[in-house]
Amino acid sequence: MEIITKDTKNKVILSDKVFNRHYNKSLIHQVVESYRTVSRQGSKAQKTRGEVKGSGKKPWRQKGTGKARAGSLQSPIWRSGGVTFASKNKIYYKKVNKKMYRNALKSIFSELFRKNRIILLSDFIIKKPKTKILINKLKNFSFKKIIIISISIEKNLFLASRNLHNIEIKNSMNINPISLINSDKIIITINAIKHIEEILK
Repeated sequence: MEIITKDTKNKVILSDKVFNRHYNKSLIHQVVESYRTVSRQGSKAQKTRGEVKGSGKKPWRQKGTGKARAGSLQSPIWRSGGVTFASKNKIYYKKVNKKMYRNALKSIFSELFRKNRIILLSDFIIKKPKTKILINKLKNFSFKKIIIISISIEKNLFLASRNLHNIEIKNSMNINPISLINSDKIIITINAIKHIEEILK
């Protein structure tokens, strides 16, 4: 199969094994769920009575004070004491093997290609790190959310896109299924699409 570059009108031959696969909805769902699960931070942490700061000394004698018995100021019943069932850092993980992940990306790219959501360019470079220059360069492409994929992230392009929430800059090694699915259009350079083809074969 072939695709024509938008800027130079050159024909580029693409592999059917990567860009002409059937849409496997269940596989894509598994991969997306796995990616979302792994992306969870799991960084919530609380201290138990053994971890809070304080002396281990008994605060007052056992009998004769009229107060309730107390053995430690780190007890969860006290203010600034430990938490009874403290939350700890957790690593969220849902296994998806490499072959499944690659096949899901192939399926996604094939569907994007069928729906004409992939725009192939010979190159995508801006001379200055200016947001206005990038917006002017993208005027010809109607979009709400767009990903620009190149073989390496060019500094000027990265700096120009930082203020634009609807534009993502990715290199060909750093693509993920959620970004691909959520984008309206994908602008990709010839070098990047050939690199992706090699990775996913």
